[in-house]
Amino acid sequence: MDFPNIRFDMIWEYKELFLHGLWVTLSLTALGYLGGIILGLILGMGKLSKRKWIFYPCKYYVDFFRGTPLLVQILLIHTALIPTIFGHSLGYFVSGVTALMLNCGAYNAEIIRAGIQSIEKGQMEAARSLGMPHSLAMKTIILPQAFRRMVPPLGNELIALLKDSSLVTVIAANDLLYAGKVVSGAYFRFWEPYITVAILYLLLTFICTKIIAYVENRFSNSYVPSSRRKIFSFGRSA
Repeated sequence: MDFPNIRFDMIWEYKELFLHGLWVTLSLTALGYLGGIILGLILGMGKLSKRKWIFYPCKYYVDFFRGTPLLVQILLIHTALIPTIFGHSLGYFVSGVTALMLNCGAYNAEIIRAGIQSIEKGQMEAARSLGMPHSLAMKTIILPQAFRRMVPPLGNELIALLKDSSLVTVIAANDLLYAGKVVSGAYFRFWEPYITVAILYLLLTFICTKIIAYVENRFSNSYVPSSRRKIFSFGRSA
């Protein structure tokens, strides 16, 4: 097949399948990332704990999920873990979200741990010297500052998870890649469906990049709200 004969009319014919795949991909990514943030916060705090019965389980968990391929984790969870617990499979969506959440949680744990440890110890010591409980000092002083430094790596993890969600197609998930496989099998043509899938993923990552850049700028130390910016510019002109 040569490039001038590329047919995108067949993509339009299967547009509903691609739109459904787009929705599944976004749902898997959003739920997996949200769960990964919550789990990562718990694991990250656990890795900072001085209690061994908290530290070591968190450490081994992170080491396992960071040290094994996500594809293997998806298959293990879908074919072994969930059927063992519930007696039967709960479908590709539950298995996919679970695998993405558990994997994302391990990577987010390291990001959160590093972000917290990047804050000077003197701030926690100062808060404790004023009689503030450790948990309250962590919530109101350490975490808000650490979050500013976590935004770029957490954003990169979101983009990585969005692309890695395509691996869920191995358990028959009706995601974007699955739509491309169906169209390519129906027409025995491969340029059109997979180029379409690649373009859609590119658009999604581009949108995520713009959102992350806005959040990063919004939480940066040099950020000035637009209303204040107008006041400052008016003051200078005066």
